[in-house]
Amino acid sequence: MSTQGGVLDAPADLRVDDREHAPTPTRLPIVVHVLALGTFLMGTTEFVVAGLLPEIAGDLPVSVARSGLLITVFAVGMIVGAPLMAMLTLRMPRRLTLMLALGVFAAGHVIVALGSSFALLLAARFLTALATGAFWAVANVVATRTVGPAARSRALGLVGAGGMLANVLGVPLGAFAGQLMGWRGPFWALAVLAVAAVGLIGRTVPHDGPEHRTVSIRSELTALRSGRLWLALAACATTTGGVLAAYSYLSPLLTDRAGIAAGLVPLVLVGFGIGALAGSVIGGRLGDVRPHATTLVAAAMATLLLLAICLLSAYATATVVLIALLGFFGLGANPVLIALSVRFAGQAPALGSALSVSAFNLGTAVGSWFAGLALGSPLGTTGPAVVGTAIAALTLIPTAALALTQRRRPTAPAGRAVGDAGAARGEDA
Repeated sequence: MSTQGGVLDAPADLRVDDREHAPTPTRLPIVVHVLALGTFLMGTTEFVVAGLLPEIAGDLPVSVARSGLLITVFAVGMIVGAPLMAMLTLRMPRRLTLMLALGVFAAGHVIVALGSSFALLLAARFLTALATGAFWAVANVVATRTVGPAARSRALGLVGAGGMLANVLGVPLGAFAGQLMGWRGPFWALAVLAVAAVGLIGRTVPHDGPEHRTVSIRSELTALRSGRLWLALAACATTTGGVLAAYSYLSPLLTDRAGIAAGLVPLVLVGFGIGALAGSVIGGRLGDVRPHATTLVAAAMATLLLLAICLLSAYATATVVLIALLGFFGLGANPVLIALSVRFAGQAPALGSALSVSAFNLGTAVGSWFAGLALGSPLGTTGPAVVGTAIAALTLIPTAALALTQRRRPTAPAGRAVGDAGAARGEDA
C-alpha cells in the first residue's frame, strides 16, 4: 500500500521506492549551485537590515525601534507570500517564475535605495518578501526535480546552505559596506547581483515537464489533507522557533551573563553561522538515507544544547562552544524537513515547499516574540534560551509521530508504487 518512506500520492520522481533504485549522483548539477546563490541573496536581504538600523533611523525621521518594522514586515511578507505566490504562479514555467521573482527582488531593492519615505520602504520590503517567498519555494522544487529522489535532501541542503552562508558572510559584509558607503549601498549591491542572477537562472534551470502544465489549484489544495504534511510543517516551525528564540537575544546573554566583550560578539555569531552552514550540508546528506532519524536526533540535540546554554551561560568558553553546536544541530535538519514537506504534499510539491518556508518564518516570529517577553521577565538574559528550550522540545512530538507512522507502514515493491498510491489516495487525511 505504501513505500518505505510512507509516500502516498507522490509524483513518481519524489517516491521513496525510486530513491532506493536510483543511483546517487556524486556531484550535484550546476543549477543547484545557482539556486544556492539565489538563496544567499535572499538570506542576506532578510537579515542585513538588522546591522543597518541605526543608520536607517538616522537618515529617516524614525526611531531605531520603529525602523525595526523593516524586519517585521519582511517576515510577515514571507509567511503570507510563499504559499500565496506559489498558488498565483502555479501554471507558470518554474524558470520564468524564478526569473520574475529575482526581477521583483531587484526592483524592491532599488526602491529602498532611492526611497526617502519610511512608508515607501516598508512597502518595498513587503514586495521584496513576496518575491523572496516565491523564489525560495520554487527553488526547492526545482532542486528536487533536477537531482531526483536519491539526492533530494542533499540538494536542499546545498540550497539552504546559501541562506546559511548569508549569515556567515553576506550579513557581516553588508553591515561593513553600510558603514563605508552608507546604508543604501548594500541595497544597490543586492539589486545588481539579483539582475546578474536572472541570467544564470535563465541559462541553467531546465524546462518543465509536460505534467507541470496540467496542475490546478484544486489538486494543489488536496495536499492540505495530508496529516504527515502538517506534522512536518509543525516541526519546521518549532525547530526554527526554538533556536532563533535564543539566537535573537544572544548578544545580551553573551555580554551580561557570560562576560564576553561586546566587540567579540560578532565572532561568536559567525561561529553559529558556520555551524549552521555545516549542519545544513551534512544534514542534507544524512537525510537522504535516514530522514526520520536525522530529524529526531537534531531535535533532541537542539533541546539539550539550549538547556545547557541556560545552565552554563555564566561560563564564556562553554557558551561559545554550545552556540556553535546549536547552529549545527539546531538548523541542520531544515533541508530534511523541507524534503519531507515536499514529499508529503504529494501532487503539490510547490505548495508543500512554500508552506515549509511560511512555517520556518512563523516559528521565527513567534519564538522571537516570546523570547523578547522572557528577556524582560525575572529570568533576565537567560529567558530567551529558556523559551527556546521549551519550543525546541516540542519538535520531538511531530518528528516522533512521523517516525512512528513510517514504521507502521509496510514496504511495497517499486513496481506497485503507482497503483498503490492511487488506491491509497487520501489516506493521510
